Amino acid sequence: MTIGLGHYLTVAAILFTIGVFGIFVNRKNIIVILMSIEMILLAVNINFVAFSAFLGDVAGQIMAMFVLTVAAAEAAVGLAILVTFFRNRGGIAVDSADLMKG
Repeated sequence: MTIGLGHYLTVAAILFTIGVFGIFVNRKNIIVILMSIEMILLAVNINFVAFSAFLGDVAGQIMAMFVLTVAAAEAAVGLAILVTFFRNRGGIAVDSADLMKG
């Protein structure tokens, strides 16, 4: 049995679905929301690399590298905002985030 394009797309669809459910089900914890966004970006990367390998083109792999760069920057900025929010408020509840209006 060989692993084909359909297998990769199935795994990516499962990861994408888990990420979307993670955002909608748990809106109270910002860390879970950030991890769900990372799972969605991982699913997109799997699709890029799978189609790149299937078509024999390198463009999908290059695009996956750009997505990884954006995901790393998003995680760094998101965690920096989270640490600042925790220091100011003493908690990381998403409900009290509207208090930071400036």
